[in-house]
Amino acid sequence: MPLHIGTKTHDIAGMATAHTHDHIHANTPCSPQDVETFLNDAEALVMRRGARMTRIRRKVLRLLLESAEPAKAYDLLANLDGEGSAKPPTVYRALDFLQEAGLAHKIESLNAYVPCGHTSHSHSAVFLICDTCGGAEELHAVATSDALKDETAAAGFKMTRAVVEVRGTCRDCNA
Repeated sequence: MPLHIGTKTHDIAGMATAHTHDHIHANTPCSPQDVETFLNDAEALVMRRGARMTRIRRKVLRLLLESAEPAKAYDLLANLDGEGSAKPPTVYRALDFLQEAGLAHKIESLNAYVPCGHTSHSHSAVFLICDTCGGAEELHAVATSDALKDETAAAGFKMTRAVVEVRGTCRDCNA
């Protein structure tokens, strides 16, 4: 089952800063839909931060964007056509870089990665993982993220980011 991509397009250049909500709603579209525009915007973002979007990093990000479902590192490695020197550590370094830049998330229980188009604001990733079809969908659970920040702060812990994985059955499999 492919990673759910919503009908709205969110890009890294046009996102506003995080804001609070008076009501709870499912905000799921996170993956960019225009690959070329997103790659160019991602490269500009990385350069503004004083880093480089190397050829391998760009290719790994492209593969994540083009993948219909969360991608495993070795699958990405197998698809790095023309990047003959690419070895597993190279792919993992690229994935680490993309995560640090806010361009990708790792779904730990699947040991797989997905792209993220919401780099202009900090958010904790909440993934809804379907036990029936294996699909994964990112949910922006703002109230949950805020509560997690508050509770970790109350424990004297300064949270930098979090990934929450929720297992169950997706809307399509429930239908």
